Amino acid sequence: MDQTVLFRLAVFAVLLLVMAGWEFLLPYRTVAGQSRSGRWLTNFSLMICGAALSRFTVGAAMIIAASYAQGRGWGVLPMLGLPAPVAVVLAIIGLDCAVYWQHRFTHMFDVLWRFHRVHHVDPGFDVSTAVRFHPLEIAVSAAYKAGFVVILGADAWAVVIYETLLSSFALFNHGNVHLPRWIDQTLRGLFVTPDMHRIHHSAWMVETNSNYGNILSLWDRIFASYTDKSRENDREMTIGLNEFRDAESQSLVGSLWLPFRRDAARIAPKPGDVSDKQQG
Repeated sequence: MDQTVLFRLAVFAVLLLVMAGWEFLLPYRTVAGQSRSGRWLTNFSLMICGAALSRFTVGAAMIIAASYAQGRGWGVLPMLGLPAPVAVVLAIIGLDCAVYWQHRFTHMFDVLWRFHRVHHVDPGFDVSTAVRFHPLEIAVSAAYKAGFVVILGADAWAVVIYETLLSSFALFNHGNVHLPRWIDQTLRGLFVTPDMHRIHHSAWMVETNSNYGNILSLWDRIFASYTDKSRENDREMTIGLNEFRDAESQSLVGSLWLPFRRDAARIAPKPGDVSDKQQG
């Protein structure tokens, strides 16, 4: 357990430094009036709060679930009797599909959207946005994924590989970076890219309710939630939620309290909403 945690932390730290350096040297978007230091303080403080909560609650839920299910032969994959490498690959694909739907559910149901919108409130879009989540959403997510680990009968190493890929792609996909269009379009054939995911953080409802993918881009195409490009120039597109641009909503305390605010009792924007009206 300790070795897997250290492995994931090492990969996370290296990729965080790489993406931060890429953004610093070749930033794609520069938006006037945004304090990077203030945003980073809030976003990484939320990450620490989430890590602390997970450490004492469901931090190892997926690994424990995998070991428990594997020891009893539970799950779809063990029943198929597949070679280990094939089972690992299918487990990773299955978990990515499950997390796609988890993400989509957070936009469909108000009780989930209240917490998930902490991630979308960020008015900027860079590598720090990848770690901006409410701690309670992280805990619920871990429990949800643990349930699918048991259903699939995923091997513990498949879980470690998937979680490492998930955090790595989150850092990459939230980067304030840009790939040449031909590279971006080629990669999008299989994987989510920064230009693809940036659309998901648009202030337009119809764009917020699209491009839910985490690692594989195919889920958005299969389940009809794919948007190829924003209606605005993506260098200048408005990021975030217009109703929560006040300083309180951007602070650490304000972010932690945001799901419980009375004035935050809006129903989540519905998938398939084609209204041209901006949020707010």
